[in-house]
Amino acid sequence: MKILVPATSANLGPGFDCLGLSLRYFNQTIVEKSKFFSISVHGEGENNIYLKKNNTFVNIFNEIYQRLSGKKENFRFIFYNKIPLSRGMGSSSAVIVAAIACAYGMSGFKIDKNTILNEALKFENHPDNIAPATLGGFVCSIVQNDKVLAIKKNIDKDLKAIITIPNVPMNTQKSRSVLAKKINFSEGVFNLCHSSFLTACFLEKKYDLLKYASLDKLHQEQRMKILPDLFEVQKISLQNNALMSTLSGSGSSFFTLAYNDDAKNIQEKLKNKFGNFRVKLLDFDNEGFKIC
Repeated sequence: MKILVPATSANLGPGFDCLGLSLRYFNQTIVEKSKFFSISVHGEGENNIYLKKNNTFVNIFNEIYQRLSGKKENFRFIFYNKIPLSRGMGSSSAVIVAAIACAYGMSGFKIDKNTILNEALKFENHPDNIAPATLGGFVCSIVQNDKVLAIKKNIDKDLKAIITIPNVPMNTQKSRSVLAKKINFSEGVFNLCHSSFLTACFLEKKYDLLKYASLDKLHQEQRMKILPDLFEVQKISLQNNALMSTLSGSGSSFFTLAYNDDAKNIQEKLKNKFGNFRVKLLDFDNEGFKIC
């Protein structure tokens, strides 16, 4: 069985833990029945020995496969990873979604996306990355009675993502530790208004209003201070006709949205300024994970 799972960018400014979108930048995993257990990792993380000693995909796959099939069997796992680790591009969510979908498929069960998404919630307690990794497109999602409720909108082909990937990771736990323990009422109202307006902009394709909708008061500035170069990434992007430019997840990557005609110029400006960062020009993915 072979599966492709896309990278994702979540939060999108004010949409903390509920908004996300899917990018055409995939991890590919192959699972085969085998006489002996084996793992091989290629691409991102291939030199990380912990990915072989305590592999999250393998642990989740085995847990669910044994529950569904009632069997304990050996498998060969081959990973071709493109999504950078600890960069706010949904690498952990991609692993979770892929492992669950593969366990269902290899057990002979129907691979239903809503089922996979709700199983994934048991391993990732907020849906902003797992929802677009599963469904594709732009997704607004909430959790109700331990179930994910999600609304998806396809993203237009005349839009591009520019992803700036710093050469240093940002641990999610560390990134969350800098957030305020309490927020004041006006900041909460600000983010509620802006996340609602941002969702409406995507649903109604009012992309030119995203630069206002994507403002945030809860997390971005605090997290960007860990890597101050990110303020300049945002500034350069917005000065060169970006529709929005926000921290990707908890960082360290930065997500910028632009029309096709402006995207290449923004990419070049960022490459010239940050020679030690990777700057990717990507299409959006409207399908979510794919079984090949």
